[in-house]
Amino acid sequence: MLAGTLAAAATPLRDGGAALDERAIEPYVGFLADGGLDGAFVLGTTGEGILLEPDERRRAAERFLAAAAGRLQVAVHCGAQTTAATAELAAHAAAAGADAVAVIPPPYFALDDDALAGHLLAAALACAPVPFYVYEFAARSGYAVAPVVIERLREQAPNMAGLKVSDAPWERFEPYLVEGLDVFVGPEALIVRALERGACGAVSGLAAAFPAEVARLVAEPSADRQREVEALRGALERFPFQAAVKAVLALRGVPVGPDVRAPLRPLTGTERAELARWYEGGRAA
Repeated sequence: MLAGTLAAAATPLRDGGAALDERAIEPYVGFLADGGLDGAFVLGTTGEGILLEPDERRRAAERFLAAAAGRLQVAVHCGAQTTAATAELAAHAAAAGADAVAVIPPPYFALDDDALAGHLLAAALACAPVPFYVYEFAARSGYAVAPVVIERLREQAPNMAGLKVSDAPWERFEPYLVEGLDVFVGPEALIVRALERGACGAVSGLAAAFPAEVARLVAEPSADRQREVEALRGALERFPFQAAVKAVLALRGVPVGPDVRAPLRPLTGTERAELARWYEGGRAA
């Protein structure tokens, strides 16, 4: 089972975002491990997974798993538009040695409970006995996973382990704190409150660039650490987030380039300069 603090990891790309930068994955994983994290959640929202081709997703998962062996747990996000593609990616992740598989509901079509339960069950069974997590993020999928769907999965999928929940505010997050399931909080602003109410850890996009700060907050929650993490998140969210994470990684000496997969865009020259001024000035202070 997963535990502790996981980075919602970035995916290194090159050639203007057209190809994986496989050579950058190992040093990036080393940076995350050295930051005190327990694991990495790869190919999710911060990792641009939904924009990558299936063969790219498989190769990226394999490279992250190889680099993380003995250092970090790895959960592989396998959500895709079709059930067949999702199940194939989940089966591959399990065979490649993933510690867990996570799946977000497919976007565009607002699936009813029966359709969504069937989709998620197929993914869970495809990766069994590897622990399976529902990735709940209504702002990205376009609709929420109903509690009845979670209950069906608990009854029918023996490897149903829990959820990663990225919904905010608290009123949207709280209903997923279901007894007997491991719940990982996504929004950094909710970490302290979620841990107090029974969440078992965090999967943080901010930890992709600031692993130590988020790991400290989860290990020893406090109001001061919460404010520090929220300030960092707010600074990065002034820019396109995936590109900002990669720009910060470069500023921190991690060999990850600025490339993102279209239709995401890289930072402009002005944005890069502004981010660098913040990091080297106000951030350092």
